Amino acid sequence: MRDHPVVLVGPMAVGKSAVGRVLAQRTGSRFVDTDRLIVERHGTIADIFARHGEQGFRLLEAEVVAEVLVPGVVVSLGGGAVLHPRTQELLAGAVVVFLDTDLATVLPRISGDSGRPLLAGRPAERWQELYAARRPVYAALATVVVDGRGLSVRGTADAVLRALPAAPPPRTTDTSNDQTSTVADSLDTDINHEIGMQTHGD
Repeated sequence: MRDHPVVLVGPMAVGKSAVGRVLAQRTGSRFVDTDRLIVERHGTIADIFARHGEQGFRLLEAEVVAEVLVPGVVVSLGGGAVLHPRTQELLAGAVVVFLDTDLATVLPRISGDSGRPLLAGRPAERWQELYAARRPVYAALATVVVDGRGLSVRGTADAVLRALPAAPPPRTTDTSNDQTSTVADSLDTDINHEIGMQTHGD
């Protein structure tokens, strides 16, 4: 873990932030939640979506991912971060842990959560649609897959720690020509730390 960033990916409300925090504590690593970092710098995710749409948010997200992926860090990504080509390139140099789950597990976390713009109106149906569309991407990028169904946050973190020693090394990626620092300039300047809290857009 000390040689590469460990990145948690997976569908919204699977518990990436909570698991990442426990994982970082147990390994003495720094933890970064990219959604929380975006909110601290640019305001709520719902507002970013309203002003710039999903594409604008993904551009901003890719910039943050490029910044935080350093050796020895544990990073939690929003559920849709993996959709951006630049983010996919950056993940080639990380140990990517796909936290898998199902609708029954996350339903209590997403019901009534107004902080997830992509679930607005019909959270269960939209979650299932997004999961079906994104799951192949998570699986393709993953170094390790951990099934979190029926597991607590600590139980999921334990499963990740057991899986990491056997994980193959990540592919390397050349970021010497990284242009993501200028991504935010393409946006107009106006533009939960636990499971289910409202800093997450996914």
